[in-house]
Amino acid sequence: MDRLLSALFSRLVTTGALEVMTANGAKLVFGDGGVPSVAVRFVDSRAQWAFLLDPDLRLGEIYMDRRLLVERGTIFDFLCLILREAKHQRPTLPVRILDRLRYVMRKIVLNTGKGRSKHNAQYHYDLDGRVYDWMLDEDKQYTCAYFNRPGMSLEDAQLAKKRHVAAKLLVEPGQSVVDLGCGWGGFAMYLTETAGAGRVMGVNLSDAQIGIARERAAGRGLGDRVSFNIQDYRDAQGAFDRVSSVGLLEHIGPAHYGTFFKTVARLMKEDGLGVVHTIGCADGVNFPNPWLNKYIFPSGYIPALSELMPAIEAAGLIVTDTEIWRDHYVHTLHAWRERFMAHWDEAAKLYDERFCRMWEYYLSMGETAFLYEDVVIFQIQVAKRLDAVPYTRDYIAEREAALRAVEERLRLQRDDAAPVLVASVI
Repeated sequence: MDRLLSALFSRLVTTGALEVMTANGAKLVFGDGGVPSVAVRFVDSRAQWAFLLDPDLRLGEIYMDRRLLVERGTIFDFLCLILREAKHQRPTLPVRILDRLRYVMRKIVLNTGKGRSKHNAQYHYDLDGRVYDWMLDEDKQYTCAYFNRPGMSLEDAQLAKKRHVAAKLLVEPGQSVVDLGCGWGGFAMYLTETAGAGRVMGVNLSDAQIGIARERAAGRGLGDRVSFNIQDYRDAQGAFDRVSSVGLLEHIGPAHYGTFFKTVARLMKEDGLGVVHTIGCADGVNFPNPWLNKYIFPSGYIPALSELMPAIEAAGLIVTDTEIWRDHYVHTLHAWRERFMAHWDEAAKLYDERFCRMWEYYLSMGETAFLYEDVVIFQIQVAKRLDAVPYTRDYIAEREAALRAVEERLRLQRDDAAPVLVASVI
C-alpha cells in the first residue's frame, strides 16, 4: 500500500515539499523542496486505502475524523500540492470507475424536488447565525464577491458585486423585482435603497435567512417596499420588470433547469430582464462532489453552460449577455476562510472541533477548486426581447458609476444622521 501512495504522490507533487508518514511508520518525501511545505500523517491503514480508492469523498472525511493529520502547513496547503497538477494526470482506475458512475447517476442521486428542497436549504443555511457572522461581510453576502481592483476588502468587493449585478439588471425607478434565493436580503435591499426599485420580493426556503431579512428590512424602514417569502422558487407568483437569481442555481440540479428557466420566464414581463449568477464548470458537464453533497450542500451541483443554454432557449428566453468570472471566488473564499479560522475556538464551543475541521476543509477545497480546476462564475443575462438591453455593453459601466454616486450620497446621509442619533439617545 505504501508503494501505491508513493506512486500517486510522485505524479501529483513535483514542486513544493510533501512529507508523508504512512500508517506503518514509513516516511515518504516528494517534490523539489519548495513551497508550500507540508507534512501529513495517516493514522491507520484504512485511512490510506480510503484516500487511494475514493479521494473525492474520503479525503475530507479522514481529515474531519483526525485520521489524516496535517503536522506541518494546513489542509489548504496540502490540497494545493495535490491539485495543482492533478488535472494533467490520469486518475487511478478505482477513481475513474467512481467518477464515471457519479457522472451517469448525477440526475438520479440529486434530489431537488419540492419535497426535498426545504430540507436541503435548512441543512446548510439554518445553522447558528454566528457562523455566518464570523465569516461573511457586514451585509451577509454568501456568494462570490467582485474584486475588480487590487487591494479591495471583502466588504468593498461584495458591494461591487451588488453594484455590477444591479447595473446589468437596468433597474429603473419604481420598477418591480423578484429575487429568487434572496439569502439574508442584502441584494434585495440594495435594489430598493440604491437602484431605486419600487417593489422587491425575495424568495427563499431558509426560515433563518428570511427571519433575519425581514428584521433588517423593517429596521431600515423598507417594509412597504421589500417583502421576503419562505417559498420555493417554483411557487413564486407575479409579473416583474426584473428577475434576479444570485447563488440559487447551484441548488437546482440538472433535472430541474427547464423548470427553473420557465419560472424565470413566467415571472418576467414581456419587456423584462433577468440576471442569473451561478458557480459553473468551464470544462463541460461534470458530476456532483460527493463530500460537499454529504456534509455541506445536499444535492448541490455545479452546471456547465452546455446544460443551461438549451433550458434557457426552451423557456423562450434570449441570452443577451454572458460574463465569466475567474479568480474572484479565490479571493472571496480566502477571506471567508481567514475569518472563520480566526473564530475557530468560538465555533468549536458552539459546535465541536470536527465541525471546525469540516468547515475548514469546505472553504479550503472551494478555494483550491477555483485556483486549479476549471470552476468559474457564470453571469447570464436573459430577456424575452433582444431590444431589452442596449446594443453595447457600455451601459454596465455607466450604470455602475450612477449607482456608485447614489451609494456615496447615502453614505454621507448616514454620516450626517449619526450625531443626531447619538444625541437623541443621550
